[in-house]
Amino acid sequence: MFEVEQEAIEQSVRRLCAEQGWPAVAQMPWAPIPFGGEWGISTSFLQIAALEARERKAASGEETNVPQRAQERAEQAARFVGLPAAFERVEAVKGYLNLYYSPGEFSQRVVDAVLEAGEAYGWGAPKGKRILVEFSQPNTHKAFHVGHLRNVVLGDAICNILEAAGYEVIRANYINDTGLHVIKWLWNYEKHHRGERPGADRTRWMGDLYAEANQRLEGNAELETEVRALYSRWDQRDPKVMALWEESRQWSLEGFDQIYALLGVRFDHIFYDNEMEKPGQKLVEELIERGIALDERPQGPVIIRLDELLGLKKETYRVLVILRSDGTSLYATKDLPLALKKFEMFNPDRSVYVIDVRQSLYLQQIFKTLAVIGHPDWAERCYHLSYELVNLPGNVTIASREGTVVLLEDLVREAKARAMQIVREKNPSLSEEEMEAVSHAVALGAIKYPMLARDNTKVVTFDWESALDFNGQAAPYIQYSQVRANSILKRMEARLPGPARVSYPLEPTEIQLIDLISRAGAEIQRAAEEFKPLHLTNLAYETARAFNDFYAACPVLKAEEEKRAARLRLVAAARQTIANLLRLLGIRAPEVM
Repeated sequence: MFEVEQEAIEQSVRRLCAEQGWPAVAQMPWAPIPFGGEWGISTSFLQIAALEARERKAASGEETNVPQRAQERAEQAARFVGLPAAFERVEAVKGYLNLYYSPGEFSQRVVDAVLEAGEAYGWGAPKGKRILVEFSQPNTHKAFHVGHLRNVVLGDAICNILEAAGYEVIRANYINDTGLHVIKWLWNYEKHHRGERPGADRTRWMGDLYAEANQRLEGNAELETEVRALYSRWDQRDPKVMALWEESRQWSLEGFDQIYALLGVRFDHIFYDNEMEKPGQKLVEELIERGIALDERPQGPVIIRLDELLGLKKETYRVLVILRSDGTSLYATKDLPLALKKFEMFNPDRSVYVIDVRQSLYLQQIFKTLAVIGHPDWAERCYHLSYELVNLPGNVTIASREGTVVLLEDLVREAKARAMQIVREKNPSLSEEEMEAVSHAVALGAIKYPMLARDNTKVVTFDWESALDFNGQAAPYIQYSQVRANSILKRMEARLPGPARVSYPLEPTEIQLIDLISRAGAEIQRAAEEFKPLHLTNLAYETARAFNDFYAACPVLKAEEEKRAARLRLVAAARQTIANLLRLLGIRAPEVM
């Protein structure tokens, strides 16, 4: 916002350096001054002083007190620069030249920038780089439960944030539609449920049959033999088995589409497990021929001794199993050709895997294998965005195998019911249609926010009281702040006032709110660089809290004309900023609550 002024000051300092014969530096390091009630920028003269000291020692052998000389140069620069337009004061401190903006000028520029950019406020310029993000990765023929939710919510938010930061993003899903879990389901269906069809609740029914299959097979070697025989028929593409697989697979896919629509999540490309099976088996044979993989069949599997191949004495990557002893595929059989196909199809600058932390070693093995088989550059571009699990209250870990699941639909249904009760109490004048829309937005926000507000590497234990808190660090509190801003603007008697210089002394709550609004762009870049939506959940909450403090302390509609105009624009800027941050988190801000 102050690029022109900063450039002018830098040119002025460079003129001073030239006039005084000080050493020239390629770049002057500008940085924002940490906020302490006022805003400013700062540059250091330590590098100039250090270069000057080096030249002096080389010429005369004399030593120079670098910090003292940096302070002297900063003081000279402060006198030379004077007080530039848009700044309130200039000072030299510990070798730094500090320039503080005029609060009114800073405030106006921030608010004007928000209102001019609108939904794109905080967005970065295109970077010319492409990032492929693979997330969700559900298994067909299993339940879609709360344990899957963090993956979907995190992946979607990361894609939103990367796009806002200026990257081209490819949203990819990898659906696991083959494997032993599918064969178990098919076996159970053929033996105990033949001819049955799912109702509207497809994912529940599919998950129930999978859990039932595991219960029937538990400890029964004879039945396990039947499953292995069915797997062999699948591997040989038996028409009868394939027909049942295709029909039942479609039931799962339809259920997934319903869930993604409910969550507001989309994908640009979907990879399927079955597409990778034959290419994976072919790749395994090639690696055996090249001496990279060791074939121990039929007594053992096909393996890659990574540490041995890399000449590592300390156990690091261990052994990667890439094919079972009976010739059937594993995840690794298909993940290797999948990794190759991503680069062949899209050539991303970075290929991100949103997968839980328990797969960390496995993904390291996949990436290192990519390098070993001849693609070190692609391997370097792979990145594992790991996350911890979601627990139910009481620290019950969710597992579809045992059937100890909370289905996503059930979670949303309960969240909507709880949200509806709160909305009825807070705003009984809303129509049923409005209450339905509001409770839906509040419910999804309450579910998504806890998944993102905790560090990716920390376990999330879902708790209704904190998730639906209208007075604490939760989505409903942030949504309500945005609605409160919206209600002020709806009561305006005319259009939003146009840009105008803010000349009155700003209140502390105004300054705090403006400061937080001004951070949006930098925090979006930081969240993208670190793959941490946590930075935006924090900023959204802090901005909402600052707005509520401002709302309580500063009259808006009843303020005198100049303050009224400026504060109405500030309210509009706060509303836009909060809505933008929520949208990046995959959360909608309703108009009323």
